[in-house]
Amino acid sequence: MIKKLSLIIFLFMVVTTSFAQNWGGGVDDEDLHFGFSFQYISAEYKILKAANWRNAFYETADGNSVTYNPEGGRQITQPMRAISSPPSVGFGLGFVVNKRVSENFDIRATPSLIFSDRIIRYEYEPAPETTQPINTAITPPAFQTAIDKKVQATMFEIPIGIKIKSNRLNNFRAYWLGGAKYSMDIASKKKTFDEGETQINKLLKNKRNYFSYETGIGFDLYFEYFKMSPEIKVSYSMNDILQHDNTAFANPLDKTKLRHFTFSLFFE
Repeated sequence: MIKKLSLIIFLFMVVTTSFAQNWGGGVDDEDLHFGFSFQYISAEYKILKAANWRNAFYETADGNSVTYNPEGGRQITQPMRAISSPPSVGFGLGFVVNKRVSENFDIRATPSLIFSDRIIRYEYEPAPETTQPINTAITPPAFQTAIDKKVQATMFEIPIGIKIKSNRLNNFRAYWLGGAKYSMDIASKKKTFDEGETQINKLLKNKRNYFSYETGIGFDLYFEYFKMSPEIKVSYSMNDILQHDNTAFANPLDKTKLRHFTFSLFFE
């Protein structure tokens, strides 16, 4: 009985494997094929600080700029304690254009629309305690000990790269990819308009166009009429993407480079 059952299981595995080789709708045999993707994104900055990043800021007499000079005007921040970039999540939708070069090598473009915010957190030294009476007509300024500056972005991205694939094993194939992408912010300019705002309420701004390099790994999982590919990818902007305007939030930063961790599901 055990031998018969083992034989039946063995024959079933052989038949399943032989049919499984045809799964995927023959997508890997096409010279050019298309698909779409859903993306989950975690974005953060790699921050390089300016030499005097700890210094307090003072508002100039006309209120239109900031300075490190205590004689410049009213103090608007305490000396800084730390600058960091906590990860923030986003999502994206994209298309796939895949050109088959050989059995183990593809060239592909995955234009995508990305909705992702980025955050830089500024932490300041607490203001010194004052012995001034509470009922005085002159009160010291109130300083915030932590300020989060959010950069809202809607990006159109065009990644182009190579995909190096292992040999197919039944309905499974692993791959590595690498390449570069061009990113363009298509969000409304109203999101970066801060004219007339006080210096402490000024926005942190990024360049609207930049290039990044990226690399990742994934797996092709074949189903009867299509294949699904879960993929993990990391990308870094090639250059500084900070817009260096004279504010209390841009001046402490020497450079900011954007780092994306992306989990994608591709359907082809």
